[in-house]
Amino acid sequence: MKSLIQATIVASSLAASIAFAQTNAPKTRAEVRAELVQLEKSGYNPAARDDATYPADLQAAEVRVAAQNEETNAARPPVADASGNGGVVSGTTQSSARHTASIDGMKPTYFGQ
Repeated sequence: MKSLIQATIVASSLAASIAFAQTNAPKTRAEVRAELVQLEKSGYNPAARDDATYPADLQAAEVRVAAQNEETNAARPPVADASGNGGVVSGTTQSSARHTASIDGMKPTYFGQ
């Protein structure tokens, strides 16, 4: 029982520190608890007590939670801007292709690398 409590405290503090690093606003106790429950639902078990795989298990659970959150956010319809001002265009961008045209038959500096 003591190890379960310790593991829960460690997981909660880790979740809180990760959450704090991402945002400046402090998380409430309920938010931290909700994150821990979400991690447990994604397969993370803080009571497993396997120190060799602890970081990898937690990171894998965080990746699964992030993927679930992305799916949830993608399923939501976009909110219309009723202010009458132009909105921010969301989407993807593409970087330009590598310039390969040679000038007077010269090859690029990093040719063949």
